[in-house]
Amino acid sequence: MSGWFGRLKAGLSRSSAKLGDGITGIFTKRKLDQTALDDLEDLLITADLGVAAAARLTADLAKTRFDKDIEPGEVRRALADDIAKILEPVAKPLKPDPAHKPHVILVVGVNGSGKTTTIGKLAKHYRDAGLKVRLAAGDTFRAAAVEQLQLWGERTGCPVVAGKPGADAAGLAYGALETARREGDDLLIIDTAGRLHNKADLMAGLQKINRVLKKLDDSAPHDVLLVLDATTGQNAHAQVETFKELVQVTGLAVTKLDGTARGGVLVALAERFALPVHAIGVGEAPEDLHPFKAQDFADSLMGIGD
Repeated sequence: MSGWFGRLKAGLSRSSAKLGDGITGIFTKRKLDQTALDDLEDLLITADLGVAAAARLTADLAKTRFDKDIEPGEVRRALADDIAKILEPVAKPLKPDPAHKPHVILVVGVNGSGKTTTIGKLAKHYRDAGLKVRLAAGDTFRAAAVEQLQLWGERTGCPVVAGKPGADAAGLAYGALETARREGDDLLIIDTAGRLHNKADLMAGLQKINRVLKKLDDSAPHDVLLVLDATTGQNAHAQVETFKELVQVTGLAVTKLDGTARGGVLVALAERFALPVHAIGVGEAPEDLHPFKAQDFADSLMGIGD
């Protein structure tokens, strides 16, 4: 089992083991009665799929199989297909619009969510696709974030616009967009600070970046990508809420799915917010970030497939 699907299945193994073991425990030599349905709903909730998705999935299963003998494998297959239906509408790759030169992606998220690494991996993906990419180190508060982005720039052959520690992030973003336009870049990806302990400062900072970008291009930023760390589980909901308040989030990237049994949170986020999920990450290597595919994810979450 090689390639992306193999890495995804391996990355989601903690989540799928939790669900698979639970389903086997509930459905071995048993009819699908109300108690089994209640147990299944509880399992899905504890696996971070969320109350709404858990209720919907168990109700769908009951429609066709209630009071019938059912094997654990059948349950997993049925759930995988229903989860894919929930995820399909949000599975949208992030495609830069060639009408914008450059297409500007503002990347937001709390510190530690994998924001800078995600930017580096996206840069490699678009660079490999033949686009001219520039990066901007807008998380000016953290010297480590600037250094990390510069490292990714070297690795991917993408120039990085950076300033002194503590420099004005909005001024840096403005300068980066000026340079990107002058150089004819296809894509400008801007990193931002993610210090949530002072929401008012963060909001002011992000809004200022938005404002100055619009002075040069009134349609920028063209995408606002929120990076979420899957290991935070239900806390991811609060992060989406917060960043939606601060800035117009247009899509999500979910990282660190390999480090958690909480991969189901992606289903809960899709059910609740219906924001596009552009990419998911299951490891450190550049190829471990991949466009999100609903059926592949659903099958991997349920431990199905070769």
